[in-house]
Amino acid sequence: MPFEVEVRERIGEIIFNHPPVNAFDSRMWLELPGIIHDLAERPDVRCLLIRAEGRGFCAGVDIKELQANPQRIVEVNRGNFLSYQAVHRCEVPVVAAPHGFVLGGGIGVCGASDAIIAADDAYFALPEIDRGAMGGAAHMQRFLPHAKVRAAFLTGGQVSAEEAWRLGGVERVLPRNEHGAAAREFAAVIASKSRDALRIAKQALNGIEAFDVDRAYRWEQGFTFEMYMHDDSQSARDAFVDTGGAAEFGSESQGGDAEPIQETGKES
Repeated sequence: MPFEVEVRERIGEIIFNHPPVNAFDSRMWLELPGIIHDLAERPDVRCLLIRAEGRGFCAGVDIKELQANPQRIVEVNRGNFLSYQAVHRCEVPVVAAPHGFVLGGGIGVCGASDAIIAADDAYFALPEIDRGAMGGAAHMQRFLPHAKVRAAFLTGGQVSAEEAWRLGGVERVLPRNEHGAAAREFAAVIASKSRDALRIAKQALNGIEAFDVDRAYRWEQGFTFEMYMHDDSQSARDAFVDTGGAAEFGSESQGGDAEPIQETGKES
């Protein structure tokens, strides 16, 4: 199963475990919102912790699925939107505990969460511009400044966990071997509070946000669909699946400095 669920000491854990890179197809993204809702509604759960097994946190969408079936962008868009919305509107607080690569859909999950506890090897990136897609900036903008998001989005480059912490978007950065225990310890502090207080606090905090992340992301998704109407979009996916890199348009490559995840790929 790509999503494992555990409940211990009032913390509900969702563990991404879909080798090789935790990239999910449309069916999986459509499954995730129900898992989040069901876990959050349990009376014995006061906080959700989302972490991952394997090389990295999440490589987003399975590019191979979309390369072979571009029309599935509709299902992918719906699954992404509902998954991030489920995290953002979750009845109880959500802590994301990323390590390694955090790409596309991983950005959406982290950006929709209430706090991020990162491993020191984590990095955040939106290489959509090299994958023939758009999307993800709205959620990255929940934890990183506007200018940093634009620079990362337009280059496809990385933002390290240390840089994200320096900019105030990550609560803590810890060595990889200490990361899991520290994330659970942080979640346990939240889980020690009144469930009613946490539920009300989450509603209050969402209500005073500077912008509506769900509406902003839905706007972005319209441009993902538009991008899919261009031949360059398919060329970008073909190049990524064939070589793990970016397609070349004219005389220049569109690549950023993000490390390629060659096994299956991502976008949001």
